[in-house]
Amino acid sequence: MFAAWKDGTPAHRRYILRTMAFSVPYVAICVSMMTTDAFDQVVGTPAAWGLAAVLSAPVIGQIWATLALMRESDEFVRGVTAKQFIVAAGLAMAVATFWGFGESFAGAPHMQTWLIVPLFWAMYGVVSSFIKTSR
Repeated sequence: MFAAWKDGTPAHRRYILRTMAFSVPYVAICVSMMTTDAFDQVVGTPAAWGLAAVLSAPVIGQIWATLALMRESDEFVRGVTAKQFIVAAGLAMAVATFWGFGESFAGAPHMQTWLIVPLFWAMYGVVSSFIKTSR
């Protein structure tokens, strides 16, 4: 990441700042939600929808940050990033669909649907290592 900051374009530096701005609160809330009982009294109440909105906002922001990187970059970076994004989304949907059918037909344990977000970004990290051209 430090090399991307030092050697990257201004668009990449803005992307890193935006990613940190959206990721840090998201991870902090998720970790506190999983390790404490601070949110237990909210479950099943109308306030839970507010918590869902608060947790969804950084996810939406990160998607915007990626789209902004594409918009602010040259056509090569735009093409490569778009291809990486599309392939990662397709793989994440394929894994989620496979698991969903596994739940329905094979008795696989239920997975929370919000796990598609870390799955997508994991897939994005994997495919980014292989997709280096827009062709």
